[in-house]
Amino acid sequence: MDLEFDRQHIWHPYTSTTNPLTCYPVESASGVTLTLENGTNLIDGMSSWWATIHGYNHPVLNDALHAQTQKMAHVMFGGITHQPAIDLCKSLIELTPDNLQHVFLADSGSVAVEVSLKMALQYWHARGESRPKFLTLSHGYHGDTFAAMSVTDPNNSMHSLYKGFLPEHIFATSPTCGFWDEWQENDIMDFANKLRCHHQEIAAVILEPIVQGAGGMRLYNPMYLQRVRELCDDYGVLLIADEIATGFGRTGKLFACEHANIKPDILCVGKALTGGYMTLSATLTSKHVADTVCGGEAGCFMHGPTFMANPLACAVANASLNLIKTGEWQTQTRDIQRWFAQYLPKLKESTRVKDVRWLGAIGVVETHIPVRMDTIQQHFVDRGVWIRPFGRLIYMMPPFISNEANIAQLVNAIESALLRDDCFAS
Repeated sequence: MDLEFDRQHIWHPYTSTTNPLTCYPVESASGVTLTLENGTNLIDGMSSWWATIHGYNHPVLNDALHAQTQKMAHVMFGGITHQPAIDLCKSLIELTPDNLQHVFLADSGSVAVEVSLKMALQYWHARGESRPKFLTLSHGYHGDTFAAMSVTDPNNSMHSLYKGFLPEHIFATSPTCGFWDEWQENDIMDFANKLRCHHQEIAAVILEPIVQGAGGMRLYNPMYLQRVRELCDDYGVLLIADEIATGFGRTGKLFACEHANIKPDILCVGKALTGGYMTLSATLTSKHVADTVCGGEAGCFMHGPTFMANPLACAVANASLNLIKTGEWQTQTRDIQRWFAQYLPKLKESTRVKDVRWLGAIGVVETHIPVRMDTIQQHFVDRGVWIRPFGRLIYMMPPFISNEANIAQLVNAIESALLRDDCFAS
């Protein structure tokens, strides 16, 4: 591969053009293994940003994609429909909470969030009310497009430099009561107070259920989510659940909302929807919300991506959801959680470690000081694993098909990195 061209001209995510980090050339991928151009095999601990839950080069997903290419790769969704989209929406309605009866197919997770926010705003506009604000949580993350950034923590995120350009919404203190902790009722107080004071201007609450992802990999108590649902009901505010990272089994439940046994009014899904093969997302909502939106002045929902319901993406998503429907993911994520519980606690013995935590197929090591990305990334590659940390968070979201040896190798690589001074900021 022409890595020098890559270095000089290709702008990778969250990477500087003046001082680009090393990029490792992947030649192929299969199962849980990435194979570099030089033949080095890496156990993938990231599922390609949490999406490739079934592993790489999966024969069922390959066959679905190939079969669809023989029919049509793309067709506009305005005024036209097709069977892969119909089958996908049937499956989504079957798998998600039973109040969600309408599906809007979008391009990516950020777009799904944009769609959800527009749905909520249009809902209240149709009811003759102006509700321009959203209530969300500090340390949250909802995507990189502008509306999504506006409900992402403006002070503690990668988006802080856009503060002042974005609409200003209302942020409640993020929950501190951990998933495995005994519930403390005062954890919900700040959220409750902000909703009480501002509910007449709030279109919706948006949050990541149970797991705050890129904003800090925080795992919070299900009772917090239950209280949020109760308060939204009390004040007549819509609840948007952003399950782009947590949906389709990542937390050990099919959707993280199930840990709290609640139903959102609007649900965003993406990432693992296609098993990591293609970009696709969906925003689901209730018949009440959808009909209210469409009963307003516009007469329809005002959004329409060019590649909405792309047939290739829908076909591979159907194959991915059929694998989900077998239920094997339940055993897989339960095993991964058990292995994390076995291997991660020993890392707390390191003076560099502030906390370790895990849930389902999520394992997190939080350090006291930030990592040095260039050095620690090379160390992980040298140890035969692919882990992409950020800040003070070294985390793993491996494919569900990972075995115990894979998990042990990932954790051992982190343990060895903790012994190296050059892997951490001075």
